[in-house]
Amino acid sequence: MSTPEGASRPQPDVAPPPVPAPGAAPVRESEPFEPAGVDWTPVSPRLASARLVVALAWLGLPLVALVVVAAVTGSVWVWASAALVAVLVAWVGWLVPRQVRAMGYAERADDLLLRRGILFRSMVVVPYGRMQYVDVTAGPLARRLGIASVQLHTASPGTDASIDGLPTAEAARLRDQLASRGEARLAGL
Repeated sequence: MSTPEGASRPQPDVAPPPVPAPGAAPVRESEPFEPAGVDWTPVSPRLASARLVVALAWLGLPLVALVVVAAVTGSVWVWASAALVAVLVAWVGWLVPRQVRAMGYAERADDLLLRRGILFRSMVVVPYGRMQYVDVTAGPLARRLGIASVQLHTASPGTDASIDGLPTAEAARLRDQLASRGEARLAGL
């Protein structure tokens, strides 16, 4: 049966889009790693310097040793090995700053979001009520660069999370903020 022009056809029942729970931030289904309305705080670019120094310490010594052995022996295979390590050093020098730029965190009303990764992305949501305690750590190199790591310990050991490369003042502020929010949420249970 056809309907005359201008007459409307009955529309099939279409369910309205789901409504997020009250207080929950809406999430765009096409971008699970970019929730709508979230302002990400990046980590310090000095973290890239710290990671590059460590990588150079691990890769630089073998590179120098291979070059010395290749110069003494003249072996093509040793030169090829040295070239391979040099390519690896260049790749790490390109990759580490990109990884650091991809890292960030966001404080929301009920939880903390952590994101990282370029190719293999991850986002961790840590509810404030699940936090048991918060650590701030910094090794000698991190202290020299003025950065620290904030480690979040939750009720489940498998869900601990950390934010590396925060300026020391921001790490102290975040530690205090997270601890007070965790206590307030835990007291409300």
